[in-house]
This record gives sequence, C-alpha cells and structure tokens, in this order.
Amino acid sequence: MIRAIVASLALTLLAAFPARAIDIQEVTSPGGITAWLVEDHTIPFVALTISFRGGASVDAPGKRGAVNLMTATLEEGAADMDAVAFAEAAQDLAASFGFSAGDDAVTVTARMLTENRGASVDLLRAALVEPRFEADAVDRVRTQVQSVIRAEDTDPNAIAAKALAREAWGDHPYGTSINGTAESVAALTPDDLRAAKDRVLARDRVLVAASGDISPDELGRLMDRLLGDLPAQASAPLPPEPALQLTGGTTLVEWDSPQTVVAFAQEGLAMDHPDYFAAFVLDHILGGGGFSSRLMTEIREKRGLTYGVGTGLANKVLGETWQGGMATANDSTAEAVTILREVWDGMEEGVTEQELTDAKTYLTGEYPLRFDGNGRIAGILAGMQLMGMPRDYVNTRNDKVMAVTAKGVQRVATDLLDSGKLRFVLVGRPEGVEGAEVQPAPLN
Repeated sequence: MIRAIVASLALTLLAAFPARAIDIQEVTSPGGITAWLVEDHTIPFVALTISFRGGASVDAPGKRGAVNLMTATLEEGAADMDAVAFAEAAQDLAASFGFSAGDDAVTVTARMLTENRGASVDLLRAALVEPRFEADAVDRVRTQVQSVIRAEDTDPNAIAAKALAREAWGDHPYGTSINGTAESVAALTPDDLRAAKDRVLARDRVLVAASGDISPDELGRLMDRLLGDLPAQASAPLPPEPALQLTGGTTLVEWDSPQTVVAFAQEGLAMDHPDYFAAFVLDHILGGGGFSSRLMTEIREKRGLTYGVGTGLANKVLGETWQGGMATANDSTAEAVTILREVWDGMEEGVTEQELTDAKTYLTGEYPLRFDGNGRIAGILAGMQLMGMPRDYVNTRNDKVMAVTAKGVQRVATDLLDSGKLRFVLVGRPEGVEGAEVQPAPLN
C-alpha cells in the first residue's frame, strides 16, 4: 500500500535530481515547438519524453477509459505496419518506445541510438500521426485493460485508492480511474479511439524534453519531423480545476480479509506555495521518511500494529492532497487509526533539531543516487514542465530544502495538519470503528 502511494506522487518525479548543477537549455524548433534539453555527448544515445497535457482527464462524456485505451493501442500498428511489423522495426533499430496515460498527461518515451535517430523518429511519428486502430488490435488491448479492471476490483489497495479519489474529487475525472469501467471500455470502438486521439494529441498540448547526444539545432529539426503533422489544436478543452471535496470522517468498504487497508487524505499544498518545502520536510519527519518517521516509530516499532505506514504530498496539475496509508489487522484498526490521529495533530508541537537535520540531510543527499541516466533526466524535465516548475528549479531545490527551519515546519503543521479534516477509507472488516459511512464493495 505504501509503495503504491509513494510511487504515485508527482513529487517523487520532480525530486530526482542530483545536487550538481544541470544545464537545461530551452530550444524552439523552426515550426515553433519548444523543448528542454540537457546535452550529453558521452555516448551516442538520446532519450525523449513527450507529454500531452490533459491526459485521460479529457475523456469525452460517457467514454471513460478511451484515452487510456487509445494510448495503449498506439504501437499496435501504424501507417502500413501491423503490430508485429511495428515491433520488429523498433527492434531492428534498437529503439524503444513507451506510451502511457495518466490523469494529467499522455506520455510518450523514446530511447534511440544516434546512428538510427532519423529512422527511429520516423517510426515513432507513424505511431503518433498514423495509428491504425484496427479492430483486432483494439480488441486485444481492450481485453488487457479489462483484465486490469477486474484485478483492481479484487485488490483492497486499489479499492481503497479509488474510493479515496472519489471522496477527494467527486465527479471530476480525478475522481475516477483512467481505465474506465468494464462497461465503458466494452463499448469503445476504433472510431472512439480516433476521436480520443484528437482530444489530446495535438501541438498545442505538447511538452518535450530531451537528454543525450543531440544538439539544439538537431533537436529543433527532430521535433518538427516528429510532431509537425499533428493537429495544431486539440479537439477538446483542458479539464476544469476541481474543488477538493474531502471532509473529515470515515468511509468503510466491507471486504472479507483478516486485515484492513487504511487510506487517508486531507488538503495538501501547491508546489509553488511559499511553505511547500517546509511541508516537504515536515512530511518526511511525519510519515515520508520510512523507518525514521514518527508514524512508523509509533505504530510499527513501538506497537507492532502494521508492517508499514507512510505519507506523501500528492500533487497533481489541478489539485493536491496530503495522503498516506497502511494495513493492519481488523482487531487493531481502531487503535492504529487513533495513534495516527494523535501523531498527526502532535506535529504542531514542533520537531527537534536532530529530526530537522536528519530530514534535510537525507532529502538533499539522496539525489545523486536517484539520478541515473538520460531517460530519467528527460522524464524529470517533462514532469517539471507539466507542473509549471522553472528551469532553475533543479539547481535551487536543495538550497530551498536547507533553508527550512524548525519554526517554519511548526507553522505549517499548526496551519495545515488537522486529523479532524482527514478522510479515512477502510477496506476490510475493522473492529471498533464507529460512525463509518458504508459503501458497497465492487461487483466481481
């Protein structure tokens, strides 16, 4: 549960830079497409990450899951190639492509050798501009997506995450799974996927990042070659900004299991907020720091009520929460939740200088360990653009962490952390939990 929560946070993506200075160049193609570039000519290889803003949140009404299914089908045949021919062409070029959909972006990744760059770009262009969406390929990928949906409906962690998203975001696309439902996906046609492509894959939505063996001039020409034939404008507007709907209380999804999965959230803090880095450090001390965190110490180490508990600042493009999770035995759920509330509220009493020093040392020192290649750099640059971060963020971020004070941490804890505002979602058969709002479990 904790691994899944932490992995989902946009912050994780943006926090993966080393302490050394990174030279990020802004490049504009002759056709007007902008990219961020980190040149590295040490090996003949380049990595691209291309993000199209809006992502699965621009699904048409009644077509939930269309953008996700469309994205997963892009490499299943393009131009005059079927799925097998496309895969063989990529293999022959030693190129790799990835296509994924998320709440805020459709993301395309490419890894290619310098000597094969032109042919690799042409192959990727075919997938983006001329996908075939043949019925047999759509049906094959649809079956895979429906298998994922069925698996999620029998996974307490996924059930908890979906229920918490509904509590937070209501009818906004953030409140439902990008996969859609078994019913909505079953009804999608190849024409629906073509329409979904036009809703998101367009030049006015594109963000480009590159790292590796390529010059600014070469990257400019590459972008026009790769993206220039996409529509100038997407056929659907970007999604509206949602209102966070979280209230204090408990939602119970009854599920036959010897343990209860616990997910929880309250309002978070935008990444451009002046107190964001104080909140970032505070979260590490509270629950984001693994075995060094207060929640882990109190709930696992002292009482043995869970194998793990964690928290994180979950930032999306249009909204943010402060959330976390754990799993515990049914008969210890009430006690574990009570302790969590006490630790949550107790943060307003402040942190010790040792806790502060340890958190800042870890958060600044881990960067070089997480920085491991051109693909990672390109992904992070694209994530920064998506979240509206300035280019110098990579070189100023550690200074901002180090500038956090104990007084600043205490102020944020006092102003923001309030266990009475936490919405808990429990999936299981917890004992001793009163006043919960019961929701039906998914139908299997």
